[in-house]
Amino acid sequence: MNKELRRKKRYQAEKRFQVYGIIAISLALFFVGLLVFKVFSEGTSAFSRTMIKVPITFNAEKLGISNINDNDEVENADYYSLVYEQFVKNYPYSNDEEEKQIIKLLSPDYEFEVKNYFLKNRNQLNKTVNLLLTASDDFDQLHKGNFPRDIPEDRRRLSNYQLKIYDQFLKEGKIKKIFNNYLFSKGDSRDPELAGFGGAIYGSFFTILICLLISFPIALSAAVYLEEFAPKNKLTDLIEININNLAAVPSIVFGLLGLGILLNVFELPRSTALVGGITLSLMTLPRIIIPARASLKSVPPSIREGALAVGASKVQTVFHHVVPLAMPGTLSGTIIGLAQALGETAPLLLIGMVAFVVELPGSPMDPSASLPVQVYLWSESAERGFVEKTSATIMMLLGFLIVMNSLAVYARQKFEKKWN
Repeated sequence: MNKELRRKKRYQAEKRFQVYGIIAISLALFFVGLLVFKVFSEGTSAFSRTMIKVPITFNAEKLGISNINDNDEVENADYYSLVYEQFVKNYPYSNDEEEKQIIKLLSPDYEFEVKNYFLKNRNQLNKTVNLLLTASDDFDQLHKGNFPRDIPEDRRRLSNYQLKIYDQFLKEGKIKKIFNNYLFSKGDSRDPELAGFGGAIYGSFFTILICLLISFPIALSAAVYLEEFAPKNKLTDLIEININNLAAVPSIVFGLLGLGILLNVFELPRSTALVGGITLSLMTLPRIIIPARASLKSVPPSIREGALAVGASKVQTVFHHVVPLAMPGTLSGTIIGLAQALGETAPLLLIGMVAFVVELPGSPMDPSASLPVQVYLWSESAERGFVEKTSATIMMLLGFLIVMNSLAVYARQKFEKKWN
């Protein structure tokens, strides 16, 4: 009877354990789903841009152009006044404040948009063209439904007069939403409608590339030596312990190392992908060495014995047979280590990769940001446009991380040998 009761209690305990596990997994999936829904619901709108259709007459006299073939005249023409006068004059205003409110519906970049169009279409001189100009951030958020218009005017960023013009634009069909190519082709900006994470993508690419080029060969060499050639003594035991400890060191410590050594001692340029890549490679090294050693250890001894039996040397056995067989697991660990490095922020903040970088970096020596740092910078901005830009950058970062982790799983499943 006691045995039957104990067995019944054990079964009940197992069922409770299964229920607890299901509840834990369900809660985890719920919160992950909630986070993803929050990010996507706020970030999806960042991939579109609100444009205002504005008729522009490229009047040669207004522009100050006497010779269309004179590049200096065309470059330095008065596009600002041209657009200002032709946009504002279409809408009645009663005072200077309302006049300023009209032009504030356009992005501050409107002058350069018109200039870039005319430089490519000089045959439009003295002709009228309907151009799509980027709307201001407040106007953009209003059109996307992120801007409440039913609150008192003193609590809104758009006045009643501007809302009236917006309604007129809608009625006349002058508002259009297009794909936001600025998001991928531009760097940071103080105006949300002009900001993009293109510079951060370039910076992250250069950083991870340098991290890979430094960490992978060093980590693989260290793993091969420790696993295949190093004598088993107290020194190698101490090295192995320290490698395992380094894998658990907070990433900000490596940032301090990069700040103290790379910037202060070697005086490398601040806020560059070069310094960021070297710093992240130091952090990634132990995270590649550990799975590489595990992969080498998983190769059966019979492979080594067979190679030695047919006359191969120790070096030939390791590099011609053992290392290739261990490569799938090594690559998988490398990709996961790089994915973790891609999402790091703290070490990059310490080495100065928080600069306001407008231009896209052309090389690892140019000032740049990274995707996680861009998230950090935009999350501190008060404008509503930066909120959606932050979420869009998180979406892009999550996409890269999912792709990299999927590659790690694919590499292991595709190339890993099954030993019977």
